[in-house]
Amino acid sequence: MTRKSESGVRAGVCASSVAAALLLAACFGVEVAQAQAIMRTPTISVPSRMPTISPGIAARVSPGVAARAVAVGRGPGPIVTTRISARMGPTPVLPYARYSPNLYPACTAPDRDAAGECLAQQNAGGDGSGKSGKKTAGKRRGNNAPVAADLRTFADEFVAEIDGGLSSTEADELARRHGLTRVTSENFPLIGATFGLFRITDGRPSATVRREFAADGSVRSVQPNFRYLLQDQKSSVPTEGDPAQYALAKLRLPQAHTLAHGASVTVAVIDSGIDARHPELANSIADNFDALGSAEGPHIHGTGIAGALVAHAKLMGSAPEARIIAIRAFGGTTGGAESSSYIILRSLNYAAEHGAQIVNMSFAGPKDAVIERAIAATAARGLVLIAAAGNAGAKSPPLYPAANPNVIAVSATDQQDRLFTASNRGNYIAVAAPGVDIFLPAPDGKYQMTSGTSFSAAYVSGVAALLLERNSALKPEALRTTLAKTARDLGSPGRDDLFGDGEADAFAAVMAVPAAGATPVAAASGTTKREDIEKRRDEPGIRALEQPSLSSTEDKATVSQADRPATR
Repeated sequence: MTRKSESGVRAGVCASSVAAALLLAACFGVEVAQAQAIMRTPTISVPSRMPTISPGIAARVSPGVAARAVAVGRGPGPIVTTRISARMGPTPVLPYARYSPNLYPACTAPDRDAAGECLAQQNAGGDGSGKSGKKTAGKRRGNNAPVAADLRTFADEFVAEIDGGLSSTEADELARRHGLTRVTSENFPLIGATFGLFRITDGRPSATVRREFAADGSVRSVQPNFRYLLQDQKSSVPTEGDPAQYALAKLRLPQAHTLAHGASVTVAVIDSGIDARHPELANSIADNFDALGSAEGPHIHGTGIAGALVAHAKLMGSAPEARIIAIRAFGGTTGGAESSSYIILRSLNYAAEHGAQIVNMSFAGPKDAVIERAIAATAARGLVLIAAAGNAGAKSPPLYPAANPNVIAVSATDQQDRLFTASNRGNYIAVAAPGVDIFLPAPDGKYQMTSGTSFSAAYVSGVAALLLERNSALKPEALRTTLAKTARDLGSPGRDDLFGDGEADAFAAVMAVPAAGATPVAAASGTTKREDIEKRRDEPGIRALEQPSLSSTEDKATVSQADRPATR
């Protein structure tokens, strides 16, 4: 009996201890589910720049916990992770922010044969890049055919023998007469001649320019500036950014960046506040406009969007040399950042009046007569409009401005080329781009890992900037057609409501756009997409769109809202 009494006493003491612990947690205002999420969130501590995860722990984020920002050190030291809990005060919540293993495949799935071997790999570095490495016989992909010929020379450059008696000033004048830039020239005693390196800067066809230049009396000979490669070196994918940025390989951005970087192209980013002082965004913000007239600081969403576009330090954006007009249209610290019809109207007006060529809209809302009118007017001025499809999931009605026929709507994919579960669907989807576990800058010099169609849209806006650098005269519909024809087909064969025409392929798209006036080398090659699908549903490049009907509740809504997560 005595032993039983002692056991009962011990049990009572244990129960009391558990009850006291629960009571103490309740007093501190910590929900049990949130505490578990915080305790089980993996700590990132890996040398170098690549964030990784303890393999035995799954990443979990409670809906009440804000996105974690990662401070990346300058040197090879460990990465310090700042944990933010619900008790630390109001923090902007980033939808679906979580950490995941960082994988960087040697080649992407479409470049593998049935046995899993890489069919071909690009090799680039420094000023030049070349195509090397073995190909599996008989299995060359259609879009790779023109690459070898194009990469034999440096685009828009040629070497010319000129009159040795010309001074530097006279050589510059010779170049100007033919609309060229003299990069350098010097006398070579070895062969007793003076040669110069000249560059075409106005987009004219190189063959035409060389022929006209060769006819000048001060020019002895003209030839392309050929490319040479070291032999017996291991083939590799061009490297840019951080290994965690799988989106670079998916979009074939390293290859595209051998031809264009978005230089001199202006992108208006209508979003929340952007941290212009972040090293990734240095010298990229050309103009700022606060449509809210607020005093808020940088926001995690806007800073991430800008990073997807122009990051150029540890990370790499899709158009690292593009210029951004940072338009703050979303603000508020409770819940998600919000905006309104009037503020969006002010933002579109500012973008159109201040030289924007592309407008990135990573937000979604109901159909809005005022914004529809502004979108139509913006498109009529020749601006390229790109928007996130939305994060409301499969059952959501079409969201705007993405569903507007003048807008290129972008859905999100993951590293396995699957559709992001929260991504909107519909026949208005134009293309898809990576949007799951995207590594981007965050305010105060930090970094984030996040997901959403917002970031897919930003990547595609950057690809559009590459095309406009290649040919500034490219019209919005021609640009849309190029993105569609060169997209890599995903899902069911042909166009569908999940991926549109497929995942954007920056390299194929840039190759398909001739430098103003030149003949395209891969205009109709596509990648794996349809050569003979039906005649583009209307005119080529015009996306067919059946205007969906919206409920009366949506018609009455007046607030356009930033990407928000669907219910898990």
